[in-house]
Amino acid sequence: MPDPAPHATPRNKPAIDLVVRDLGRMSYAEAHVLQKELQREVIESREDQSGDSRTMYLLLVEHDPPVITISRRKDARNNLMASDAQLAAAGVEICETDRGGDITYHGPGQLVAYPILDLNVLGLRVHSYMRFLEQIVIDTLGKFGIEGHRDPEATGVWVIPNSKAQGSPSLGFEDSSYAKICALGVRISRWVSMHGLALNVDPDLSHYDLIVPCGLPGRKVTSLLKELGDDAPSLEEAKVALTSAFRTKLNS
Repeated sequence: MPDPAPHATPRNKPAIDLVVRDLGRMSYAEAHVLQKELQREVIESREDQSGDSRTMYLLLVEHDPPVITISRRKDARNNLMASDAQLAAAGVEICETDRGGDITYHGPGQLVAYPILDLNVLGLRVHSYMRFLEQIVIDTLGKFGIEGHRDPEATGVWVIPNSKAQGSPSLGFEDSSYAKICALGVRISRWVSMHGLALNVDPDLSHYDLIVPCGLPGRKVTSLLKELGDDAPSLEEAKVALTSAFRTKLNS
């Protein structure tokens, strides 16, 4: 069934005042509390429709300590491959989450973005919002010379490993040649979003061995550092590029 028609369309969309908060390093649980507070604020702000702009939020964070988050999807926990002892040795926590998706990893070196957006104002529903987020990541990667791709069967953004150096051959996703560089998972309450995306800048990729990432066996995971080497952006540079892509997309 298609998403219901939005309550607003781009033609009557007010100006978006995007407040960006760089949280630095923060635990997953602390960031989740903040997301819930801001989501509630955006929902309640609908009562005041007199202004010409709407305030929304973008939270940027690295999660520390490292954490594996497991959704409420049936059998998602089966994609946790590590024992308690292995998790303890790696210093990785486990946390249940209310976002969509399956299982994923967050840790230092990964840029996590939590947009708290009113989808009614943006004229978006769940499917179109996911494509909206994917495009922002694709635009961000393009600033660093990487071509990002969508997989029609799996949400997220994918790249062909080493494609910058070797060219971009025409490959199908069925051959598992693509590697995921950004995972997405959201939760929508009264058409205001929380959770979001996790872009691998320079995380410890060995931690992905503790899980079946996003519940997709046999699929590779990569990072900007792995793809670009010495040309890879710093986390701060990635934040600037991602924030710019958000602002451009929100006001287009």
